[in-house]
Amino acid sequence: MFDPKSKILVVDDAASMRMTVMNVLKELGFSDFKEAPNGKAAFALIEGGEKFDLIFSDHNMPECTGLEFLKLVRALEAWKKVPFIMITSETEKSMIVQAVQLGANNYVTKPVTKDALKSKLEATFARMK
Repeated sequence: MFDPKSKILVVDDAASMRMTVMNVLKELGFSDFKEAPNGKAAFALIEGGEKFDLIFSDHNMPECTGLEFLKLVRALEAWKKVPFIMITSETEKSMIVQAVQLGANNYVTKPVTKDALKSKLEATFARMK
């Protein structure tokens, strides 16, 4: 499993959803978070020199969607292997396939639960070994 000291970026346009994801991650033992309301703000953190061990990003956001943010992140050599998990209310398979093709390591569908998040984190970690 990922180190509990991992620095995690949580990106979602809904503050309540960011809080929900961070609370679930806290239940799983994580404690170092940074949050952003959209992909544009999240990418500004990265461009500003912030380092993250794991990224959770919503799919549908204004200004810069999760997929656009994913493309920006994966275009940077130093960020190609940083685990990126999409959080989405989209259940359409083509949307999920597109995210994976662009470099998402996994996805979680809303509503986010502790068991679902733990399962996706474990699966993502196992694939990265």
